[in-house]
Amino acid sequence: MKTIGLLGGMSWESTTDYYRAINKGVKQALGGLHSAEIVLYSVDFAPIEACQNRGDWDTTAEILVDAARRIQRAGADFLLMGTNTMHKVAPAIELAISIPLLHIADATGEALVKDGVKTVGLLGTAFTMEQKFYRGRLADRFGLEVLVPGKEARQDVHNIIYDELCRGKILGSSRQRYIEIVDQLARAGAEAVILGCTEIGMLIKPEDTPVRLYDTTAIHAARAVEWALADGE
Repeated sequence: MKTIGLLGGMSWESTTDYYRAINKGVKQALGGLHSAEIVLYSVDFAPIEACQNRGDWDTTAEILVDAARRIQRAGADFLLMGTNTMHKVAPAIELAISIPLLHIADATGEALVKDGVKTVGLLGTAFTMEQKFYRGRLADRFGLEVLVPGKEARQDVHNIIYDELCRGKILGSSRQRYIEIVDQLARAGAEAVILGCTEIGMLIKPEDTPVRLYDTTAIHAARAVEWALADGE
């Protein structure tokens, strides 16, 4: 079994879901008392969120590069970041380490292509929905047409993530708002919707809507288990 490097804390609420999902995946695959070998480094999210708000992505890159190097030195065989938004600085991290990075958008794109999805809706932070680092990767690497909500809906999605989900608050009214936005994306032509923030799966579940949902936390964690248990390099 390879050692998984997990860079978490963005937010710690979703990092706990990663830890649980990865260990459940290994137990399911190997049985008995097996669990995953994980090197976990969890950052303080407050300074990163402040940098996000002022557009200081260079400083966020410095913080995460340092964390990634610590994970590599601790013996991880590959790295995953438990966040969608901070994959904006993934190129800087990949340059700074010698172990592979399991990119969350790649894991998600592969799952969508496998299921034959061509047009997909995207929910996430405003950074993820509006900037090209995520949408562009899905389009360029996987040929996906990516739809995002309108301006007001994007702001609602963003605010619920930071004001509620990252703080562990799960509100029924916010669930209903997300379901409305998912339905809007489906009416606009989305065959499925990406839950493109690692906290969103805390709020809405597949049983909440007939629209197919792709939870990036679950997909990323499952792919990490596959990498960890794969033979060879």
